[in-house]
Parts: sequence; structure tokens; C-alpha cells
Amino acid sequence: MNTIKQSVRQFMADDEGATLIEYGMMVLLITVLSVAFITTIGTKVSSGFQNVSLQLP
Repeated sequence: MNTIKQSVRQFMADDEGATLIEYGMMVLLITVLSVAFITTIGTKVSSGFQNVSLQLP
């Protein structure tokens, strides 16, 4: 019975899984922000190339 209590206490004190979830959330946030940034920059670059191509004779 004593070892079960010790096992439960160890399990409750272990925060390794929480750290893994936090890292996963940070990676997800960085990925979403990167995609949004690249999409915005890509649209602006594309419109710039279209303007240049319209100016060519």
C-alpha cells in the first residue's frame, strides 16, 4: 500500500509531460505566425512583380 502512495505522489510531482505540451504549443504558435508572415510577404512580392511586368513594353 505504501508503494502505491509513493507511486501516485511521484506521478503527481512529475511535470515532464506538461513541459512537452508547452513546447508543442510554442512550435504550433511559431508555425502559424510563420505561415501568416510568409503568405503576407508572398502576396506583396507577387503584386510587385505584376506591377513590374505591366510596366514592361
